[in-house]
Amino acid sequence: MSSTELPETRTADAPTASRARAVRVADGEELRSVALPGLTLTVRARPGNRPGLPPALYVHGLGGSSQNWSDLMPLLADVVDGEAVDLPGFGDSPPPDDGNYSVTGHARAVIRLLDSAGRGPVHLFGNSMGGAVATRVAAVRPDLVRTLTLVSPALPELRAQRTAWPTALLAVPGIASFFAKLTKDWTAEQRVRGVLSLCYGDPGQVTEEGFRHAVEEMERRLELPYFWDAMARSSRGIVDAYTLGGQHGLWRQAERVLAPTLLVYGGRDQLVSYRMARKAAAAFRGSRLLTLPEAGHVAMMEHPETVAQAVRDLIVDSGGS
Repeated sequence: MSSTELPETRTADAPTASRARAVRVADGEELRSVALPGLTLTVRARPGNRPGLPPALYVHGLGGSSQNWSDLMPLLADVVDGEAVDLPGFGDSPPPDDGNYSVTGHARAVIRLLDSAGRGPVHLFGNSMGGAVATRVAAVRPDLVRTLTLVSPALPELRAQRTAWPTALLAVPGIASFFAKLTKDWTAEQRVRGVLSLCYGDPGQVTEEGFRHAVEEMERRLELPYFWDAMARSSRGIVDAYTLGGQHGLWRQAERVLAPTLLVYGGRDQLVSYRMARKAAAAFRGSRLLTLPEAGHVAMMEHPETVAQAVRDLIVDSGGS
């Protein structure tokens, strides 16, 4: 689910530079590296089917990567020119020089990416932690966002589900390293099955090929010396964002979002409570809500066709195509 710098754009048909483990690139995708002061980001592009389509940017969640959007992006290639970013320390992006994994730090990375490429305003997507990041971007830089699509956004909950507590515990200093030692004998297959059972409403729908790709990616990530640190610091960033009040609070920022917004919630989500859908719909002005009773935390991976149709309707109705 979801390093090093990429010397040039890579496509599915081109061999990668020699490395221990290469990041998977699906057919029709390209990877490129964007070097910014103190920051290097890997961007996975799914070009639109024709020139002149408006740009889109997809932002993954905690422990994820740009690969989390590979099922959805081709379904929208006729209406947007898509790119998905690997946030600092995730996917194929190395850690930020300043070690800032806060929600604000990730949002700043997204803003700097958009400003450097001159691609804004974009149709902005975010899942889980990426949903919190996208909310902050839309609130503080409305000029960069045409529409906003949030899939199970990690917005503050007063009573988080018990199944979400282990993720929050990663924020406690020392817990990540302790968990790494505790699970050092777990195989990549065991880890992936655990992630799927937590993130999917029905893990059984994952194909053998999809499972194999997830295992390969897990093996790659576990070899990264900063993997657990990125997870722990980003978890801490989410917890810190939950405690912020005033103008910097995520719910207050949600109320400031001007872009037409689509909210997607899964009825079997074990990380973001389904009951938060109604609160989110009230917070984001003029938003539309898609609820999927059978979906878990990653509806864009479980039900990409349904999510794509809802996004298409949003884009068309907002005049953004």
